[in-house]
Amino acid sequence: MAELNWFVLYTTSRAEKKVAQRLREKGLEVFLPMIEEMRQWSDRKKKVQKALFNGYLFVKTSKTELWDTLQVPGAVKFVNFSGEHAIVREQEINAIKRILETGVAIETDNSEIEPGEQVSIIGGALEGMVGECVNKANKDYFIIRIPGINQNLMVNVPRKYLEVTT
Repeated sequence: MAELNWFVLYTTSRAEKKVAQRLREKGLEVFLPMIEEMRQWSDRKKKVQKALFNGYLFVKTSKTELWDTLQVPGAVKFVNFSGEHAIVREQEINAIKRILETGVAIETDNSEIEPGEQVSIIGGALEGMVGECVNKANKDYFIIRIPGINQNLMVNVPRKYLEVTT
């Protein structure tokens, strides 16, 4: 039996939910991280669900099944780096799920970040997580890197909950 990995699927613009639904209907395990945000229209405000990573979703499948997965309408391609399909580790998927479950405010950032101090969270909903701390706009953020799609999750964590690890 072929090894199952989390591959990163790029979709057409704003088609993440439909593609995820179609892949689930084919029996595939799909992870589409969603966040809620307030949208302002000229006549009203409304909370809407949107993909955490625009245009991306994660599919757990084998390398031999990638072509079949791409046959779903709205699927564009699998993300590649240096000719190899990007694979996201299970612990990175679990980290994203854990952060989403806490309900903390999240920003995504795909800029290159100079390596900072390694920190562990010593209190609050994310206690025990280890990662990197950066300062942006005079706030401390805890970074979870998702190298498979060159994205970083930045979670605002009060300084009192961060402890530098050695």
